[in-house]
Formats: sequence, structure tokens, C-alpha cells
Amino acid sequence: MIAGKKSLILRELEEGTGAAIEAAVDTSGLRSALKIWFGDLDEKHGPVAELRPFGLKGHSIVLSFGNFSGEIIDQIRRAAPEDVQLARALIASIKPDTTVTVAGQDISEWSITSGSFRMTARVRDQNHPHEDFAIIAICRDVIVPMMAAMAELIGYDVIEDEVDNEVPAFEGAVLQSVVKRRERNPRNRLLCIRIHGERCLVCGLEPRRVYGDAGTFIEVHHLEPLASLTKPRPYDPRTDLVPLCPNCHRALHTRRPIPLSIEELKALRDCYHD
Repeated sequence: MIAGKKSLILRELEEGTGAAIEAAVDTSGLRSALKIWFGDLDEKHGPVAELRPFGLKGHSIVLSFGNFSGEIIDQIRRAAPEDVQLARALIASIKPDTTVTVAGQDISEWSITSGSFRMTARVRDQNHPHEDFAIIAICRDVIVPMMAAMAELIGYDVIEDEVDNEVPAFEGAVLQSVVKRRERNPRNRLLCIRIHGERCLVCGLEPRRVYGDAGTFIEVHHLEPLASLTKPRPYDPRTDLVPLCPNCHRALHTRRPIPLSIEELKALRDCYHD
């Protein structure tokens, strides 16, 4: 059954992590599984997440490393403290009803020091576990944060052509191209939304509750504008980034070059509604 969901799973993981993802069906066990890895690393040279049915109503996701992952593990060992913090926060953001363990380690202080690293997440008591909506929930709630945490440690970055209000790992890193571009990393956006939720901090709108699956357009706002940065600096999604609906986000940026603050826009709304 998992084999038939491969395209769906790849789409969700690529959208959620901002990285190219590949997968292959594994039929070596009693029940087929899907092995998932980063597109520019084959399954022997980096982290691999294996999605497999667990019991009658659940799934198991095991993240481990291929036999030739020494170079990547060395790279992970050199990860900056901010990257380690974000990676752990991504794992900590997995919902409490999913059991996450790391072999031989405390889940709150886990680290990757060798190829024996093994992280396991188990989702139990799913309603209709093989339906698309259940598989999508596993991708978004479990596999995306697991793979995004690995990407954070490895140091993957996504480069976008336009300067917009998406979230970078290090804001303001200007790269030379045909036009100037800034370094972007959607994993900070992912973590911001997982920490703060999808409710607009100004007006309280939660698009998914209004529009269902079409309501995926919550945006992330930098409390310190990109334009004000003169050099790259690390951002903490907990304190530097907030979710906003498109209307409130646009309203903040009607003042240039320094946008209105959250408090100023709330005050304007209060005056108007009064």
C-alpha cells in the first residue's frame, strides 16, 4: 500500500523540506516499506528514513545512515550550535501522540556522532491509516521534521530568485548571480509555523479552518526587516519570526522601508473597528 503512495509522499516531503527527495520501495520485509533520502545523496551516503506499516493502524519511521555516510556524519559533527538547536527543535515539534526515540540517547539532547545513529518514530491508532489524508499527516507531522532536522545539520540551503518574505537560516547573505539574491532556507519557515501555529498574530485568522486544504497560505514575517541587515545573522524562529495572514502581512509592509510593527498594526485595527 505504501508503494502506491510514493508520488504523494515525495510531493509532501519536497514541499515541506525545500530539498530534493528520492524514494524507493523496499519489499525485503513481511510488509513493504518506502526508503526516503535526499536527492543529491544516494541511500548509502547519507540519512535514510524508512516508512513502514506498524501494527494494524499505525506506521513506523526509522531514520538511520547508510554504510558509506562517514563524510556526511563528519559534516554533521561540525554543525554550528544554532543548527543543532534548530534540528532538535524540529524533532521536539513532532506531536506528543507520536513516540520518538533515539537509540541510547535522551531525546531532548540527541546528537549524531557515528553511523550507528538510529531515530524511531511510531504513530499508532490512526483512523484509516492507508488513506491519502493519513499518509499526508505522517509526512507533514513526522517525516518532514525528521528530514528537515537532518538537512539543518548537513547544511543544505535553498536559493530562490526573488527576495520575498520567506524565511532564511541566515538572513541577508547576498549571492552574486544575474541579479542579487539572498540565501533562503524554508526549514526556518517550517519551524516557525510548527512553533507558533498557523494563526495570524495580528487578526487571529487561521486559514486552514476557513478554507480547508486550500488554506495553506499563512505567511511568515521577519520582525527585523531583511532590508535593514548589513551582514548575515542567524535567526531564531521562536523569537524572530511570526505567522501572519496575507492581508496583515501586506498591511505591515505598506510602510517602507521599515514596516509597521505588530503592535502598531494591531492598534490601527483597533481604531478602525472602534
